[in-house]
Amino acid sequence: MTVLDDETIEWLINTCLYDMASTVSRKYAYADDLAIMYADGDWQAVEGVLTKDMRTVCEYLQTWKVKLSTTKTGRAAFHLNNKEAKRELKVNYNNEILTFYPETKHLGVTLDMSLTGRRRLEFLRKNLTSRVALLRRLAGSSWGAGKTTLRTATTLALVHSTAEHCAPVGTAVLIPASLTPPSTAPCEL
Repeated sequence: MTVLDDETIEWLINTCLYDMASTVSRKYAYADDLAIMYADGDWQAVEGVLTKDMRTVCEYLQTWKVKLSTTKTGRAAFHLNNKEAKRELKVNYNNEILTFYPETKHLGVTLDMSLTGRRRLEFLRKNLTSRVALLRRLAGSSWGAGKTTLRTATTLALVHSTAEHCAPVGTAVLIPASLTPPSTAPCEL
């Protein structure tokens, strides 16, 4: 039995992905995840191209004797057409229709069909509210870190790191009016 370290496995995966046959859709890879994406105004065209490209992926995986996990493989559609909100993209892999996900999570960011970022903002609001509450409790106590420490290191570690995670993604979406920001009352430090 051969045990491979993480670096060797990553090198093998990247080498294999680089060697994949060309597809009409764009390919994006991160670690052992692969995404193929295609944009067009016609649903049938998108479904046709993605199904054809999934055949290419299938042939490629068979060449390397790799089995695709169909339980983890899914399809998603991102668009701003409200009339088509309930429409599911139909993509086949080995004569099997892949599972449709109205929301998908990539690198910790949940993407919905219209790319509003609502789930991500709700998650951030919940996380930041609890972290700011913790800082307020620490600031109100007579023991522990001083005001300067709380303002700099603790705030940066607890609040800023969470708020800035995937911030470029957040700047590209509209903030829904139903999402009110966390309390803006000044935190006395």
